[in-house]
Formats: sequence, C-alpha cells, structure tokens
Amino acid sequence: MIIRRSLLKQGWLLHRISPRSWSRSLATEVDTIEASVENSLKETHSIESLIQDHTSNPVPRIDHRTHRTFDPKINETVRKHLVIKHQHEVERNFGGEVAPHYQPHQLITNPPSPSQITLELLLASQSHLGHSTSLWNPMNSRYIFGIRQGIHIISLDVTASHLRRACRIVSGVAERAGLILFVGNRPGQDRCVVNAARLAGGCHLFERWIPGSITNGNQILGGCQKKVVDEHDNEIAGHDDDLIDQPALKPDLVVCLNPLENWVMLHECGLNNIPTIGIIDTDADPSWVTYPIPANDDSLRCVQVIAGVLGKAGEEGQLRRMEKAKKGEISYTPVDLGEDDEEDDAEDDHEELIDEIATEAGVLIEEEDARNSVA
Repeated sequence: MIIRRSLLKQGWLLHRISPRSWSRSLATEVDTIEASVENSLKETHSIESLIQDHTSNPVPRIDHRTHRTFDPKINETVRKHLVIKHQHEVERNFGGEVAPHYQPHQLITNPPSPSQITLELLLASQSHLGHSTSLWNPMNSRYIFGIRQGIHIISLDVTASHLRRACRIVSGVAERAGLILFVGNRPGQDRCVVNAARLAGGCHLFERWIPGSITNGNQILGGCQKKVVDEHDNEIAGHDDDLIDQPALKPDLVVCLNPLENWVMLHECGLNNIPTIGIIDTDADPSWVTYPIPANDDSLRCVQVIAGVLGKAGEEGQLRRMEKAKKGEISYTPVDLGEDDEEDDAEDDHEELIDEIATEAGVLIEEEDARNSVA
C-alpha cells in the first residue's frame, strides 16, 4: 500500500515535466559524444601525419614463407626463385648423394685431353659399335674385334692407339703454326666442330663442301681476306699490296668427322698432298684418309669425344708454340712475300713439314697391332 502511494506520487511529478526538456537533455548528450569522437579522429590523423613525416624508411613486410623481407618491386619470378633457393638450402642435407653421371654438355665445354683417353671412355661413347656384317668393307678387317648379333665390333685398343697417333699429328702441326681444318656436316656436329677449331686455332666447316675449294681455290676462295701475322699471332699492317697476288691458302691438315659424305674433299686433299684424319666406320674405306681412326661415326657422343680430344691436342701445340715465341724461338719457316717462286717454296716447305711431323709423331701401328693380337 505504501509502495503504491509513492509510485502514484512520483508518476504525478513526471507528468508535470514537459517533453521538451527531455529532448533538450538527450540532444546535449549526443552532441557531446559526437564532438568527442571528432576530436579523437582529428588527434589520430594528426598522429599519423606526424609519423609519416618523420619516418623516411618504412619497415618492410616479412615474407612468411622465406622469413625474409618482402620487396613489392620484385616480380613474381624472382620471388619464386628465392622460395626454391630457400627450399634447396633447407633440404640439401636430406636424401643420398648423387653419383658422377654423364653430362652431355661437358664434351663441348670441357672436352677430355689426349692423356685422358681410356678404353672406358671409348666404350661409354659407343665407339666400338660398327655396322651390319652385310655392309662391311673388307679393308677394315684388321680393325674389327668380332661379331655380335650380326654387328661388327671395333677393337677399342686399335681405336685408342690410332686416336693417340692422330693427337700427336694435330699437336705437331699446331706447334709449327700449321692451318688445321675441321670438317663435320652431319646434324648435331656443328658445335663440336666449331669448339675443336677454336681450341686448335684452326678453321671449321659444318656445311656442304664446295667442290674445287682446294683444286680451284684461286677462283673460289681468291676473294677471301688475308693478313700477315708475327710469331705472337699479332697482325702486321702494311702488306695489303703484297697479299693481292698471293694464292688462296690451303690447309696443312684436314680432320674429317664423316668421310662418307666428304669423299670429294678427301680426293682433292689427296691431289694436293694434304694429310687427312678421319673417323672410319666398318662400312668406309680406310684408304681415303692418311691417318684413320676406326670408330663409330654414327654416334654423336663418339664424334664429340674424338673432336674434343683432337681440339685439346691442337691447343697443347699452340701453347708450346707461344712459349717458344716468348723465348724468341720460331718453330716454323717464315714466308718471304717478295719472292716470285713463293708457291713452289710453300709446297716444298709443306711437304717437309708433314714428313717431319710424321717422323716425330709416327707410332708403329703394326707393332701395336701385333702386341694387341698377342695379348
């Protein structure tokens, strides 16, 4: 009863207060709240502007994968490379070790030297595989080891001995500043031919041989540029008039990697007494070249091994010639541009050079064959 009377009394008092005073009081409270929010926002913006003005190097973002700073300027490819590199660094100690294996590009970038010729290397390069017995040339009977499943097998002992002899020939010609021509125009042989010529300081040909380039060289190659060099291979100026009447140069040695397709070139070399080195398979005639190398000419790996070894041999000869030149020694006969019978003298010097090299580097192949047959 007492509570009911108090409520009736308070309700009567609230009824006497006007609604305008209620709205006025509520409006003032909302205005104060909005004003405080605006002030806080202004203070926040002012603090951010101050931070941006005083901060010259912003803190970079950290990549959660590599745990490194992330630069937005780096493109996606670089970022993926960094991720893969980080994975290799983390996982390089996992798993087993990779054993030494065959890398094809090593035969071009780092070919074996003549001292590294082994039967294992020749066997791995498939140099022992010949052609079918129905396609063989009877003149290759001394190079054949046997027959397996209708295919002739070339003796690797004979291949190694003939390859070492060819290396001594190439090294001797390069040491005496001779011009060596490497020829190989089968598909895939261009890189090894160019690299071998670069090592030996000679010339290369990986396209079709133009018939008459040696026998009719003055007409075909007469317009080629010639120059005079000293013992250090530095060009000597002032001999342009003397070189006009000079005949076209002829190679002192020709290395042919596929004699079957270049029999015309080999015939021209025979007419001009130019010694030749060639890879002779069981279906080729070894009498076409001066120094045959019995091996598989269809295997690109075998051709690359032989070309690389011969190029390395030429490089060793060039290094010996340069060492003698530093001491003031000349290992060849200089050419006198003033003589009229220069071509005849050049041919005589060429024949003497080849005879001397063959005498010094000649290995009695018959004795090696006899020893191999006895073994």
